[in-house]
Amino acid sequence: MFNKIKIFIPIYKPDNSFIVRIMSLMACLPTYKFVIVETDGDTLDGLNVNNLVYKKILRHEFNHGATRNLITIDGADDDIYIFLTQDAIVRDSTDIDNIVRCFDNVQIAAICGRQLPHNDANPIACHLRHFNYPTNSRVMSKEHIRSYGIKTIFLSNSFAAYRADVFRELGGFSSHVILGEDMHLAARMILAGYKVAYTGDACVRHSHNYTPWQELTRYFDTGVFHASEPWIQEKFGGAGGEGKRFIISEFKYLLSQSPLWIPRACVMNLCKIIGYKLGKNYRKLPESLRLKLSMHKAYWLQ
Repeated sequence: MFNKIKIFIPIYKPDNSFIVRIMSLMACLPTYKFVIVETDGDTLDGLNVNNLVYKKILRHEFNHGATRNLITIDGADDDIYIFLTQDAIVRDSTDIDNIVRCFDNVQIAAICGRQLPHNDANPIACHLRHFNYPTNSRVMSKEHIRSYGIKTIFLSNSFAAYRADVFRELGGFSSHVILGEDMHLAARMILAGYKVAYTGDACVRHSHNYTPWQELTRYFDTGVFHASEPWIQEKFGGAGGEGKRFIISEFKYLLSQSPLWIPRACVMNLCKIIGYKLGKNYRKLPESLRLKLSMHKAYWLQ
């Protein structure tokens, strides 16, 4: 039985639909504590809800890891931490219950929920979600590294949950990464002997219709992450094999579903490769170019 569960959501200029959704979720989960951190805004100022902790920060202060570590505020006896992003739509509270239920396995330290595409997702975004978030659940440990490589530590804070005592034991998220704070912690959990799970039974709707330039900047940041944290690929391997499998899967999916999107997919994948290679070699680039190529510009300003 888990008595103290917190849900953390960072927000930036949320629309009215978010406020309606979050109010509904808080009403459905009155015993859960919601920690919401807003960047450059005061959307929830004056909201009188017993299970809400609301904080405001400046945009340049946002950090993927350090900001999320604020969930540990007054949390010495917390049981579970759940993380969402503001554009991840929880279908109903059952999905929250389902991700929490996975912790009945005492060896599991972190769980990644399933992400379904938004209703307006384009074919490329739909395939990405179907490829990365299948229906089948799995539990990963050190023994799976040889077979699954870097997929062993697959995790996304758009919808993920962590056992709070292990989270605190390992020092929470790193505050020195441009992104990937979730996989960084998952890697440390696996190496410490814990297990990391993926469940297809707890779902949110979450996807992005990225442009080619946005894909390039996103993969530039991914390259920066891998270059800055080389131990992850040293311990778990690279993503080369998984990338080839993705491209083949995407081609087959688009060929059967939306063949006219194949040329755009080729452009997008080329942008990913270019962005990633530039990111891996970011130290050779001038600071002004790093800032231009990055999706998460606050990292460089910090």
